[in-house]
Amino acid sequence: MASGLVYIVGAGPGDPGLVTLRAREVLAGAESVIYDNLIHPDLLDWAPEGAERVWMGKVGHGHQHAQEEITAALIERARQGRVVVRLKGGDPSIFGRLGEEAEALAAAGVPFEIVPGVTAASGAAAYAGIPLTHRDCAPSVTFVTGHRRKDGGKGPDIDWEALARGSGTLVLYMGVKHLGEIAPKLVAAGRDPSTPVAVVRRATWPDQQVVEGTLADIAERVAAEGLEPPALTIVGGVTRLRAQLSWFEGRPLRGRRLLVTRAGHQAGDFSTLLRRRGALPLELSLIELRPCGHKSGVEASLKKLFAYDWVVFSSVNAVEFTFRRLGEMGLDARCFGAARVCAVGPKTAELLVTKGIRADVVPAQYVAEALVEALKAEGELRGASVLIPRAKDAREVVPEELQKLGARVEVLPIYENVRPETYPAAALDALRRGELDAVTLASSSAAKSYAALCQEHGIDPKRVACAVIGPATKTTAEDLGLPVAVMPAEYTLEGMVGALEEYFAGGQRSALSRRLEPKTTPVEADS
Repeated sequence: MASGLVYIVGAGPGDPGLVTLRAREVLAGAESVIYDNLIHPDLLDWAPEGAERVWMGKVGHGHQHAQEEITAALIERARQGRVVVRLKGGDPSIFGRLGEEAEALAAAGVPFEIVPGVTAASGAAAYAGIPLTHRDCAPSVTFVTGHRRKDGGKGPDIDWEALARGSGTLVLYMGVKHLGEIAPKLVAAGRDPSTPVAVVRRATWPDQQVVEGTLADIAERVAAEGLEPPALTIVGGVTRLRAQLSWFEGRPLRGRRLLVTRAGHQAGDFSTLLRRRGALPLELSLIELRPCGHKSGVEASLKKLFAYDWVVFSSVNAVEFTFRRLGEMGLDARCFGAARVCAVGPKTAELLVTKGIRADVVPAQYVAEALVEALKAEGELRGASVLIPRAKDAREVVPEELQKLGARVEVLPIYENVRPETYPAAALDALRRGELDAVTLASSSAAKSYAALCQEHGIDPKRVACAVIGPATKTTAEDLGLPVAVMPAEYTLEGMVGALEEYFAGGQRSALSRRLEPKTTPVEADS
């Protein structure tokens, strides 16, 4: 069989927004992904659904995958003709053992491509508000490893005297455990003990921590804070600029651990909104959306769309499933004919535009009652025919109120909400341990599923505050005994993010400050 291809890909320091376009492109074509411990889990979702995903990372002093084991796995899969992505934190050429892996592939005759990434030094410095160079105080920057190999191999010794004499910034990778030895070496070699130092842990992740000090006291400060790897140390005058340039830690949801319960294919957009504001979203989909309804009955209604006076879409899901069915039938927006369209919420209206439909009515408020009032304002509804494609078991407020006004209403269940068979272990464990700041519920279905999940797993739902998207969800949640603490004035995901910011501005202690440190801690690499 012809040899496959190995991509050695830098995944950046953590924030998935820092991954290169080329990295995402090669992941989209991967058949096998072999990844390290510091890879953001969202990156694995960029690989095809059927792609093999193999963790070969390093965690503290626990199980270690030998380098020979990793390269053997790459070579074996490539020789099977697969497209293999070797996904490594940071940039693989900066203390990422790129040379060893690429040499092994070359010796085995396996073709490979190197995809560089944002290295930990750049990520840690930028997200801590520290420029690595500056014309006034740092004309150069030096990267050095603070972790020496333990396999008996030979390598050049670090010239601490030369590093101490340098006038630029010094960046130490993997040295946090050895700061008590490294800092005195630099001082003994001539570096001023008052030289400022910043140690950045979990750089670019929502729970990033920064400890500042000097060469004289940084080891003690780091020990006092209990700072564990992965961490990176920046030595030099540029760290003083952090007082002016720090931006990351000041984001309004910084470090807040929020459970995102939307359907899997929709959770990503909401998680992105939360992550931009500094939160750490954990996705635990409580509902799955599936098409429903008898095929012939659904198609019969959709074939006569042009005959209705109004077609009402109360969610983006209703739009998606309606147009999916239309596509399967070989139809498109032209089948609406002269029918007028009402969309609840700006996102629903925006999605309709992409399908070739501009909504005639978008209620000012995104609730059923406002929809009815908006349609009344458009003219007489007595005798008007109205089609409502929607979720099975949705609220009956709209159909009932329109019927009271004399409209002829046809409800078309086109999709249904069902509970998933399995849940992500990490998110479920965080819920069990009470390591969440809030649970977000974007629908009544999610509220019902969340209450059922808590009951099944013996979880007290009152331990964690709930944020709901609107009054209907609030009513459902409260009827189920869930503690609703947040509801936005604007019933959108963006509105919910804003409401969460206001809630946490009240000084609630974060789950980050409460949670226990893991018993094992990851390391960045082993040089």
